[in-house]
Amino acid sequence: MQSLSVLVIHNRYQQPGGEDAVVHAEVELLRRAGHRVVQYVRDNSAIANYPSLRQASLFFSATWDRRAYAQIRALIQKERPDIAHCHNLLPQVSPAAYYACRSAGVPVVQTLHNYRLLCPAGTCFNHLGVCGKCNPSLAYSIGRGCYRGSRLQTAAVALMLKAHRWRGTWNHVVDAYLAPSRFCRDYFVEAGLPEAKVHLKRNFLERDPGQRTGRGDYALFAGRLSAEKGVLEMLNIWQRLPHIPLVIAGGGPLYDEARCLVERSASAHIKLLGRLDPQQALVQMKGARFLVFPSRWNEPFGMGLIEAAACGVPSIASRIGAIPELVIDNHTGLLFDPQNFNELADKAQWAWAQAQEMEAMGSAARQLYQQDFTAEKNYAALMEIYRMVVRN
Repeated sequence: MQSLSVLVIHNRYQQPGGEDAVVHAEVELLRRAGHRVVQYVRDNSAIANYPSLRQASLFFSATWDRRAYAQIRALIQKERPDIAHCHNLLPQVSPAAYYACRSAGVPVVQTLHNYRLLCPAGTCFNHLGVCGKCNPSLAYSIGRGCYRGSRLQTAAVALMLKAHRWRGTWNHVVDAYLAPSRFCRDYFVEAGLPEAKVHLKRNFLERDPGQRTGRGDYALFAGRLSAEKGVLEMLNIWQRLPHIPLVIAGGGPLYDEARCLVERSASAHIKLLGRLDPQQALVQMKGARFLVFPSRWNEPFGMGLIEAAACGVPSIASRIGAIPELVIDNHTGLLFDPQNFNELADKAQWAWAQAQEMEAMGSAARQLYQQDFTAEKNYAALMEIYRMVVRN
């Protein structure tokens, strides 16, 4: 395909995570392929320094940010992009970005990194487990303060969702949606997005980390320490596995609670490292015998699973959401029922005792990565969707 000019629109998170990494990887992929990339980026870390009046205005600007609309229109007029690719728009960009592009005749692609179009928290998960109560009503989420534990902030996101559902933004203003898994694609279609607009386009790693050597001498959890990730349930179970060292790499809202739990239980075989930079995280990944991925929510993808697979590290993961598309049970890893963490303990004990079998699964995981999740495979899929959208 001839070189395109792509406008990438993204609102970075206060705590960088998998979504920010995916956006960065995709921008670099496009640039390496010779496409011109123009970025419109806002950063949520700046919100803390806003005057109080401007912070308060975010309640309404999350639905329609006039500043973002004007800035994107001006950027389009200056750069003349062929297509706009949107990622996170909350709270400093807003769906006004779609309308700015549409008014200038620029087609819009939106990646579905999470369930934000259906749920203010973006997870469709609460303390009881998987939740679907915000489609069609959003009142439940406001009462529970599902977004950042705040009823006021949840109301702001709910207002945005309600306004754009009523206006038909999701169905009529976005030209194509990119879903990172078949599960995610089917979930959104069932929730009401037009099936013809929702396309499978998996995530990928920007660079191949290479296969590790050796079998590893600990289990690893790498990711955000939050309720939907099953961190506390995993820690409670791991107290019964003193012969299996567990390393936890990552930060998040449950970090302090996790640390206290480990200290109270005197679990010397569990080590919390906190948040690591990418290179440090890679070292930890290559030193693990297997990755533990105990999510309790319907993961739309699971970057940690692909990072492990690329390193030749097998995973023990929940059988939920898109995870079974990324971990083939008894071939590239092991799956367990997220409603039964005792099964996780059984699988971990088996995996620790069967080092040779797990090493073979790690090699199979590496092959799966090379088959489906490389930058080259991703580029071809992305260009096919871009070509279709620009042509239409």
